[in-house]
Amino acid sequence: MTLTRRQFVLTTGATALAAATTPAWARLVQSRKPLRILFLGGTGFLGPHMVRHAVARGHTVTLFNRGQTNPQLFPEAEKLVGDRYGDLSALENRDWDVVIDTFTYVPQTVARTAELLKDHVGQYIVISTVSVYPDYATPGMDEDAPLAEMPDDVAEGIKTHREVGQYYGPMKARVEKKVQEIMPDRTCIVRPGLIVGPGDPSDRFTYWPVRVSRGGEVLCPNSPDDYTQSIDVRDLASFIITCAEKNLMATFNADSPAATRTMGLLMETCRAVSKSDATFTWVPSAFLAEHGVGPWQHMTCWIPPEGEYVGFGQVSTRRAIAAGLTCRPLEDTVRDTLAWVDEKPRPEDDDASDQASPGSTPIPPDRRERIIRAERAGLSPEKEAEVLKAWHEKEG
Repeated sequence: MTLTRRQFVLTTGATALAAATTPAWARLVQSRKPLRILFLGGTGFLGPHMVRHAVARGHTVTLFNRGQTNPQLFPEAEKLVGDRYGDLSALENRDWDVVIDTFTYVPQTVARTAELLKDHVGQYIVISTVSVYPDYATPGMDEDAPLAEMPDDVAEGIKTHREVGQYYGPMKARVEKKVQEIMPDRTCIVRPGLIVGPGDPSDRFTYWPVRVSRGGEVLCPNSPDDYTQSIDVRDLASFIITCAEKNLMATFNADSPAATRTMGLLMETCRAVSKSDATFTWVPSAFLAEHGVGPWQHMTCWIPPEGEYVGFGQVSTRRAIAAGLTCRPLEDTVRDTLAWVDEKPRPEDDDASDQASPGSTPIPPDRRERIIRAERAGLSPEKEAEVLKAWHEKEG
């Protein structure tokens, strides 16, 4: 059928409007230029979401890892076996358009790979973290804020990701710098905040949807007005592939928009999605500390907005949003997380994530029970009841 000029204008206009009003995560049309993408890792938590998105966009995927974590994933993809701490020979004399590196804990380890690939890839994407900043003392700080530092001798003494510990942020900052030195003007750095959603083995976000869905009185930290930020793993995966497709050579904070999500919003969303009868008791941070309840690990997704953390939950993501980052509604993340928690575990769920903390343990079959018992993050029912009782006694 031949279109008149008016029909063509109307048709293309309608298409453009649909594209503009449809979130990027809902559009899986193929990329105009298929890329050859090398994933260093690709079978943990973030990795599979990126690989699926890349394949859906029509790109050719190669995975390089030890072949031990979820080896059954992606039988259609090329798989190269090696070790970031040892044998990299499978990467020799091969060319790719893009390399996406999720295993970025130790500068020396990443440098070995970057040196090997620098003449064989056009773009090196480093998956870093917003923890590269020394503090959150400045609300609205962006990618140009100072980075965390550490003594050279300490950094040089850390040989594996299992030894990183308290130096997680400074070591990531050193990784960024090292890759930029090796591949100047060909490096893209993505700094995610708390990565959440289906498949997350850390329970740092998952604790709240599960806890609120159980109903009853819920112990909540400090104030419903305290800010928080997180990024759905699927939105992060989509953005990273966008960085590859657009050949972006910049640094991006990848998180939900600054100062838009509060702990109160998170609680209300969890209650609305789960349709529970939960009630929320907000207990001051000082009282929580007195009773051994700390931020982040016990009261997940939260750090009290004071001192060097007064700007927590307010890290600027304007640059990433301008480059194509989109964030799905919080209720979608909560709903899909609960669905994942309750589905029958698959074989690929039986190992820890490449995005989990060093020393992670395998995921038990009963995710919900694990989360209720606060095996990885959050408060156990007994501890929560103890603190609530103490608070009510104090308040009379």
